[in-house]
Amino acid sequence: MEKELFLDLLKQNIHSCSYAFDAITEENNNYRLNENAASVGFIFRHVAETMVLFGYFFGIPTDATNTTMGKQDTGQGKDLSASRELLHKGYALLEQIISSTPAEGWFEPVETPFFGTVSKTRLFSHILYHNSYHAGQIALTIKRA
Repeated sequence: MEKELFLDLLKQNIHSCSYAFDAITEENNNYRLNENAASVGFIFRHVAETMVLFGYFFGIPTDATNTTMGKQDTGQGKDLSASRELLHKGYALLEQIISSTPAEGWFEPVETPFFGTVSKTRLFSHILYHNSYHAGQIALTIKRA
């Protein structure tokens, strides 16, 4: 039952975020709300990287490199196709996490540098929130810039 619930939550997150993510083009990839804000491409890259890197907390190693968390936008999101590929890899990873985590495993504690110790459920929930938050930033930037 829990697998179906988590898969449904993930499916809705993918759908909701797709409105913003699918609107990103080569033309608007460099848009910023202001000169101090990160670009659409950087934010999109950040979302994709974060999903893949969060796999570490679920015991899944990755070859992805952090180029955005805690970093300034220096053009890391210019390659839109690479970011899209990483996004799809991130969503596939979340599906893998759902499929491989037993019901009782969702309550296991995970030590994180940003929240302290939280359950795997709370960490998974944060990933979905994080995606939605940044999808909103992207949508606003595309509309306003």
